[in-house]
Amino acid sequence: MTKSKSLSDSIKIMAMISVLTALTCILAPNSFAIPVSPVPISLTSIAIFLAVYVLGTKYATVSYFIYLLLGLAGLPIFSGYTGGPAKLAGPTGGYLIGFIFMAIIAGIFIDKFPLKTPIVKQPKRIALHMTGMILGTLVCYLFGTVWLAVQLHLGFQAALMIGVVPYIPGDLAKMIFALILGSEIRSALTKAGLH
Repeated sequence: MTKSKSLSDSIKIMAMISVLTALTCILAPNSFAIPVSPVPISLTSIAIFLAVYVLGTKYATVSYFIYLLLGLAGLPIFSGYTGGPAKLAGPTGGYLIGFIFMAIIAGIFIDKFPLKTPIVKQPKRIALHMTGMILGTLVCYLFGTVWLAVQLHLGFQAALMIGVVPYIPGDLAKMIFALILGSEIRSALTKAGLH
């Protein structure tokens, strides 16, 4: 590989990371409070799953780290258009850390078992992608629930009931949406020589 080719690839990767970080900064603050929980419904997981499809595990995780650092620096890009280190110390801080593991775990499955279009002809690979996203989400739930329990002085089960159970149907819908859209984007990028 020539130096110019290597430089060109590096610029392309940095540009794609920037775009996906920006997407996370746009989607993540859009959250919807629900009366039964202090944890809002967030679009962060969609942004993370799409980043995995577009960038792969390593660079999607880098993209999320950049988003997290920007939010901790005070930019209002966390749920509810908030920012700063207080968010990490608050009731939903565990989810912000859990998203790192969500990206890694989902990414391992998505990278190892790539989908080609049309995806409907690959039910086993679809199942593997969903498995990766579900496992990643479960780990995120674990971090979120433990921290929520500590912050609100709740038992683990009580924290699970307010911080996880109400979100399961919506999170499954977000996974299906990300799988369909993400695989289409990844296929288009591959055909264009950008993936």
